[in-house]
Amino acid sequence: MGGHGAAVKQQLRSQATSSIRNDAATTAKPMLTPGTQLVREWNGRIYRVLVTDDGFEMDGQTYRSLSAIAKRITGAGWSGPRFFGLSTAK
Repeated sequence: MGGHGAAVKQQLRSQATSSIRNDAATTAKPMLTPGTQLVREWNGRIYRVLVTDDGFEMDGQTYRSLSAIAKRITGAGWSGPRFFGLSTAK
């Protein structure tokens, strides 16, 4: 009744670590489906972005990425997902 051997313990640790990394990777990127609306307030103005099949739409104009929209809004090279609160990276 001495418990598991060193090799079994190492394998269990490895699988647990791999599982945690996989869970983090799948939850880190939210899936944006067409019809989703993103809302962001910036400098006193509310911006609404609609997710479409072709990309993103704001103010009647289509964009290929959220980063392009974030740059249009701020004038700086923001990460679009981070600007809209979809990324937790710091």
